Amino acid sequence: MIGMAKPPDRLDVLTGTWFTMGDIACAEGAIAAGCRFFAGYPITPASEIMEHMARRLPQVGGVYVQMEDELASMAAVIGASWAGVKAMTATSGPGFSLMQENIGLAVMTETPCVLVNVMRGGPSTGQPTKMGQQDVMQAKWGSHGDYELIAIAPSSVQEMFDFTIEAFNYAERYRCPVIVLADETVGHMREKLVIPEPEEVEKRLVSRKRPRVPPGEAFAPFMPDPEDLVPPMPHFGEGYHFYATGLTHDEWGKVRTDSAEAHFKLVSRLCDKIRKNKDKIIKYEGLWLDDADVVIIAYGIVSRSARAAVRLARKEGIRAGLLRLITIWPFPDEVVAEVGERAKKVIVAEVNYGQIVREVERRVDWRKVVFFPKLGEEFHTVEELLNAIRAARGEAGGRGS
Repeated sequence: MIGMAKPPDRLDVLTGTWFTMGDIACAEGAIAAGCRFFAGYPITPASEIMEHMARRLPQVGGVYVQMEDELASMAAVIGASWAGVKAMTATSGPGFSLMQENIGLAVMTETPCVLVNVMRGGPSTGQPTKMGQQDVMQAKWGSHGDYELIAIAPSSVQEMFDFTIEAFNYAERYRCPVIVLADETVGHMREKLVIPEPEEVEKRLVSRKRPRVPPGEAFAPFMPDPEDLVPPMPHFGEGYHFYATGLTHDEWGKVRTDSAEAHFKLVSRLCDKIRKNKDKIIKYEGLWLDDADVVIIAYGIVSRSARAAVRLARKEGIRAGLLRLITIWPFPDEVVAEVGERAKKVIVAEVNYGQIVREVERRVDWRKVVFFPKLGEEFHTVEELLNAIRAARGEAGGRGS
């Protein structure tokens, strides 16, 4: 990191203005959010997050552990969270695949934690050092069973910092795993980063709900509050008697694998605590959506090219717009539907061979949807997207501005 601020060896969170890379901004965002435990395993292009946390966490009183693999990393993060510590891990493609079983455990045990996935090209080992956006569906459907979680997609170094803080807030508020779904370009690019004073960050932080009764009294550890369906969380070692298990359980933590009623009640609540609060969770950015004939839907690094292409198209008299997805999961169905209703053509630009486009086609007349994939380490250029807008406008018979 290069900048004028507190020196890196100071035993405190950093502040000030820096010129740094997205992965490092992510690590500093985690520290600013109060993360004090990191468990991980090296993997490109996320290794810099782990390396930076290895150096910085001991400086702020935290713990860093390099585990033997990604399965153990996710398990350690779950354990640290139940011990009362904000915890995270970071990985990419194949490592993300290995974490899926324990992501399901975090969902079932309602464990707040953050997982950063700096996406690369796949499948299998794929392109370890190149960018991709091929883990979007895995972020939602990688583990088995019915569940909901939250995934947000940054598009800049500043957002790697800001969205990591937001990810911890979501995790603490809804007691679920939250994924920062970055891509290699955002993780490795270098830009200006402004880190506010700790007092400013602290005003934004959310803490998990805690039991309202002291240890030793009768306490149902999975009894949800009716307002948000999220139960208070006890910590291991505090004296509360409870059982945290991945098996189907009731509000008291008692295993109920023999009860269809208990299973329906538990799983539906785990899903509904996200679904019924989605209006508080979903974020997006819109540019000239009200009158657009052609709308690009993009996320991550591609949204930056798309923004420039839309501005150039407007100068040419083409009514183009941009819907940038920030929250990927839960998917912003209603927003996409509204955009698709007004627009004549919707271009979905992704660095994969068809993932978010499937969600768009569920909400938009498929005859309006133009899918623009790219593979093989390169994301869409401004010129390519501008040409796609021109072509789509021609097909739609778009009017001038």
